[in-house]
Amino acid sequence: MKVHHSARTDVGRTRDHNEDSYGVGEGESVERFGELLVVCDGMGGHAAGEIASRVAVETIMSDYYATHDEERAAALEQAFSHANEQIYASGRGTMGTTGVAALLYHDALHIANVGDSRAYLIRDGEIRQLSRDHSFVSDQVAAGLITPEQARSSPHRNVITRALGYQSEVSVDLFRWPVQIGDIILLCSDGLHGLVTDEEIAEIAVAHASDEAIDRLINLANERGGSDNITVAIARVDALDWDAHPVREVELADEHARATAELSVPEAAAPPVEPVPPAPSVTPPARAVERRLTLLGGLLAMLLLSVLLFGILFALNRPAVELAPPTTVPALASTAAPSAGPTSAPSPAPTISPTP
Repeated sequence: MKVHHSARTDVGRTRDHNEDSYGVGEGESVERFGELLVVCDGMGGHAAGEIASRVAVETIMSDYYATHDEERAAALEQAFSHANEQIYASGRGTMGTTGVAALLYHDALHIANVGDSRAYLIRDGEIRQLSRDHSFVSDQVAAGLITPEQARSSPHRNVITRALGYQSEVSVDLFRWPVQIGDIILLCSDGLHGLVTDEEIAEIAVAHASDEAIDRLINLANERGGSDNITVAIARVDALDWDAHPVREVELADEHARATAELSVPEAAAPPVEPVPPAPSVTPPARAVERRLTLLGGLLAMLLLSVLLFGILFALNRPAVELAPPTTVPALASTAAPSAGPTSAPSPAPTISPTP
């Protein structure tokens, strides 16, 4: 999968230090285990939050890429758990951090999150929040007690219900989502989504390149008060592992197979006229079904033709049966010889003599 990314953090307008941290995968490990982006928002008093977020990012990044297990989502979850252990061991519950990560691996997006830092997917201009906020106001919205608009201005909006480092164990939410070419994945701390609406985030991310989009989003949050540290990371999907480019139709030369086939043609393959065989994820069941349907259609046509011919023959023979000569019994009766039995001649009419 081909991805390009950008990330930036800003202290905001009201804080004197930045407790946010972020990390982005680099080097050969990315080719093998996927692109990983992490955003953490620390808390716990002066410097403690900064330490917690930095430890979380460093531990998640190093642990994930050091794990060679085939189950990459499990490796990501394990990295979060280890980060929680590291922070808890250092602060014994006195410091903590949110954590949200996006892993792009084998044409799929894996999201892991603890706390209220968010992961968004922007596709075809539409934005969807993939992570789930672990916060007091989020629970109130889910229960129908307040609206999302009221949550944005609630005095309890910064109260989170789950974090890395506050307890010896932590539950990590995991989500998986298939990706498409052109998808935009955006991670951010609440310093952004607390001041900028989802619709505004989508509009800016779609309209501008990643670096400029991040600058515009951070500037907009600062214009609206910049009441918290602001961190944004953006990744854009340029190509997929198995179906990296739009399909095109190619006429098959074989006259016995007059059909069209969808072939994936990578950008790197130079003359476009020479099609490349489909990638492993493209399977041929659709064409096989098409062939079966063609055979069935032929059989149905032959059956219908046979029924039609039978009907025509039946119609032609039916009048001959109806016009067959009638029985000749009446004619035979009129010409037959007298029966052999005795007959009586008609009696002569009586003679009447006149009276003298």
